[in-house]
Amino acid sequence: MTKLSRIYENKYFRFFAALILIAIPVVLWILPADFFDYGTSISVFAWFGVEEYSYSTGMTRGIMHLLHFDFHTALSYNKLSIVVLPLLFILWLKLLLRQFGIVILKWF
Repeated sequence: MTKLSRIYENKYFRFFAALILIAIPVVLWILPADFFDYGTSISVFAWFGVEEYSYSTGMTRGIMHLLHFDFHTALSYNKLSIVVLPLLFILWLKLLLRQFGIVILKWF
């Protein structure tokens, strides 16, 4: 048994990881919807000079507005945020349930 697997099997570590996973969406929901609207937009594709083809530009802002049920503004930032948010929710739920020993979607 490796040292990392022993740490992961520790019940206090799993409790702390579950607490952080629960806190992340709560904190994002408490923050105002326009929290990420100001400031410089950073896109990985812009570093390579292909910003006009970037599908990720505005994703964080769009997801944040979707969390606050502001669909019109979310879609104006990035139309794909309506697809990405459910995928993020499934991934979040999978990680959270794994802390309690429940495995869902083995293929994901």
